[in-house]
Amino acid sequence: MAACALALQSVLPASASLLIVTAKIAAKTPSPSLLQYPYTTTTTRAFTVVSSYNARRISYKIPVRCRSALTPELKTTLDKVVTSQKVVLFMKGTKEFPQCGFSHTVVQILKSLNVPFETINILENDMLRQGLKEYSNWPTFPQLYIDGEFFGGCDITVEAYKSGELQELLEKILCS
Repeated sequence: MAACALALQSVLPASASLLIVTAKIAAKTPSPSLLQYPYTTTTTRAFTVVSSYNARRISYKIPVRCRSALTPELKTTLDKVVTSQKVVLFMKGTKEFPQCGFSHTVVQILKSLNVPFETINILENDMLRQGLKEYSNWPTFPQLYIDGEFFGGCDITVEAYKSGELQELLEKILCS
């Protein structure tokens, strides 16, 4: 957040600097009226600064790129991880102890198909969790990768399982 505020200070008029300083402080307190922005880690943000001394709203629609969670090092690591095994599941919890109903569902599907698969617990590393959302362009977990490619989340996996598409794909991948 501080990096975004500093970037804003460099493009806003000097008269707005007091408001930005106030907004930077407000971002750490539960006062959403001073600074409002849509939460996302990958898209640009449009900031609206509200002056607290005269109740006048001043909007600055300035796209600001904030630091991405997907660093080049993390991208390289994820590339290696998803290609290291035929089936990789990024999930909340582990294969033996899923900590989310959706993760549990995907694990049960893969186990019912007798597919060897690796799991990575995204709850152990916040940077991994945020970076993976950008890597796959998918906001939720679990995330299933088959043969190095993102397959989908729980809903897509369930539908593919019900239609028989998942079994066909896994048979083809595992036989190659």
